[in-house]
Parts: sequence; C-alpha cells; structure tokens
Amino acid sequence: QVQLVESGGGLLQAGGSLRLSCEASGRTLNTYTMGWFRQAPGKEREFVAAHRLSGNSTYYADSVKGRSTIFRDVANKTLYLQMHSLRTEDTAVYYCAARRFTTAQAIGIIRTYDYWGQGTDVTVSS
Repeated sequence: QVQLVESGGGLLQAGGSLRLSCEASGRTLNTYTMGWFRQAPGKEREFVAAHRLSGNSTYYADSVKGRSTIFRDVANKTLYLQMHSLRTEDTAVYYCAARRFTTAQAIGIIRTYDYWGQGTDVTVSS
C-alpha cells in the first residue's frame, strides 16, 4: 500500500507563490508516476502537473504552465509543486496522486492514478 500526505496549503495572496509537498510512505514509489490535481469549489477535479522518473519528465496543465514547477526528491519519497503568480482561480483543494503506470499515456487522466492523498486546501485572495 501507498500513503500520500500533502502539506503546504493555506491562505495566500494573489500574485504570491506556494510550495506544496507530498510525502509518500509504504511501498517504494521509485518507478511510479506522480502528479498533482486540484478541485475548486463546485467544479470537477482537474489535472495540474505530473512527473515521470523516466527522463525526469514533467507535464503541466495549460492553466499553470510557465508559472509552476513539479519536482521530486526520490530519496525522501517527496513530491513538490511550486507555483508563482498565483491567481484567485488557483483556489482549490490540491491532491497528490501516484500511479503504477509509468508511461506518459493519459498522464492527466484521474482514473489512471491508483493512490490519492487527502488533499490540502489552497485559498488565493485578491
């Protein structure tokens, strides 16, 4: 089993930055693809970013591309998401997820992820 625990959310100002962490425990995630998703109030959960160990590859949703960085500390089993130039529309619960599927296929598709954290709340005020 895999447990994922997010941290780093909170109340932030528009234009500011955030850094979310996702600490994994349980079986090794050395080959897993890991990602961040978010769910805004009244909306469906959506893909934010993902990281594959193969080639240290990263993928971003258009809404966060250019102002976000996803990276991973494999030794410490921790996934990070840094985002700057925050907007009020970034307000959401952010979830960390992991999947055994290691290719880039369907990397933004929720149902392809096997494990999920409980989420961390991010509120961006104007």
